[in-house]
Amino acid sequence: MNILVMSGSPRKHGRTRVAAAFISSLYHTDLIDLSEFILPLFNGEADQAELMRVQELKQRVSEADAIVLLSPEYHSGMSGTLKNALDFLSNEQFKYKPVALLAAAGGGKGGINALNNMRTVMRGLYANVIPRQLVLDPVTIDVENATVTEHMAVSIKELMEELHMFANTGNPGV
Repeated sequence: MNILVMSGSPRKHGRTRVAAAFISSLYHTDLIDLSEFILPLFNGEADQAELMRVQELKQRVSEADAIVLLSPEYHSGMSGTLKNALDFLSNEQFKYKPVALLAAAGGGKGGINALNNMRTVMRGLYANVIPRQLVLDPVTIDVENATVTEHMAVSIKELMEELHMFANTGNPGV
């Protein structure tokens, strides 16, 4: 199964990136790290679709059987970096595709708003967002050692199992 993990943090050394790299490495997935996979600011102009980086993004999302989206919570929503990347995509890439959501919380605000924000946008792209979602509290991510706590690793395993289950049930639109 081809799974794509997308780290929606603009930070090169943040908790979101650590968690995304952990998931990608453990589950041998493709990884788009938006702190390095630089996209222009989406403006809706047709010529942007011709950009090589935009075409690559569309292709990698299209080829994935399932997607894992991670974002820090900024001002009660997903990062602008992730939203910008999603604005380049459409239901052509996401229709009925299983998507798992994780939010990296900070500042004691919980991350649930970022999850709800991502879920709303994914619904607009016709994705099949799985019920299980995770908030990655700061204490669950060991930035220095680039890993997650044992408890969080178990939660991620359960999330990935559910994502696989939804991906293996096939496309309900066919």
